Formats: sequence, C-alpha cells, structure tokens
Amino acid sequence: MLGTAMQEAREGWPMDEKPDWKNHGIRIIRSGELDTNTPQTRGMTRAEAISYARVGAQKLWAGTVTVHPRAKTGPHHHGELETVIYIVSGRARLRWGEKLEFVDEAGPGDFVYVPPYVPHQELNARADVPVEAVIVRSGQEPIVVNLDIPSPEDDPDPSEPDPFHSAPRTS
Repeated sequence: MLGTAMQEAREGWPMDEKPDWKNHGIRIIRSGELDTNTPQTRGMTRAEAISYARVGAQKLWAGTVTVHPRAKTGPHHHGELETVIYIVSGRARLRWGEKLEFVDEAGPGDFVYVPPYVPHQELNARADVPVEAVIVRSGQEPIVVNLDIPSPEDDPDPSEPDPFHSAPRTS
C-alpha cells in the first residue's frame, strides 16, 4: 500500500528525479502575508493568499474578502470562474441576477456558491460589524468584471426603518 501511495504522490515528477517536497510541498501563507494587489470592487477589500505567483497553484485561487460595516460592493461577475465563499464572521446579504432581483443572506459557517458569469453584489447586512470571508475560485485569472447595474438597495422604501441593515442581534 505504501508503495502505491508513493507512486501516486510522485506522478508528474520525472522518473529519474526524487520529488523536492521541501520546496514543492505544503506551503503555509500567514495571515500577515496576504496580498491586496489584486483586482478590487468598490465596497470590499480582497486579499490573495493562494495563486500561481505566490505558491505555484495550478487550478485555483484563494484569498479573503472583507465587506466593511454599512458597505456594499459594486455589482460584478467573475467570468468563467466558479467561486465559493465561506463566511467566517458577520452577516452577508447577497443579491444576484440581471437586475440583482434575487436576495438571500449568509452567516458564519455558511458556504455560498457563485456560478460563472452570474451578476452579483455582496452587502454587509449589519451596520456594526464587518463581514469576513474566505474565497476560493476555480482558476488563476483575476477576473473581476465590474457592472453598471443599479442596486435595489439604492432606492430603499422610506416607510421601512432601515431596509439595508439587519438589526443587531441581542442574543
């Protein structure tokens, strides 16, 4: 069994070379080492952790995103890329569709899947705490296509107290 595991682990390496696990093995990117020099969208801060340039990743990109209290992103999509968002803290409101007509919220521990080309917008559903999330995308290209779509949140119903933000939870 061990021989098979080692053979599988060595796939992709030249037969006459021993894998260089020290330089081509596990990489740990410390929280202070994330790179914000990546395409941005109004209302959020993206930081890159895993990419080809940083660690040699071939098929995915990963990083973090912060949506600050009272903030909402500009509508955008990520081209052909699939995106997974894991909410670490805060409460995210997500709008999607051609007119951002669909809406739902996600909280700590929730995963969000965003299919390719779906116009979407992330909003902080709380006025008092940031949304912190981890993002993983299915490719290396930093595709961010910012869109000129008005948000339904731009024209709130004045009869409602504050339709943009959820009330802070007391429990």
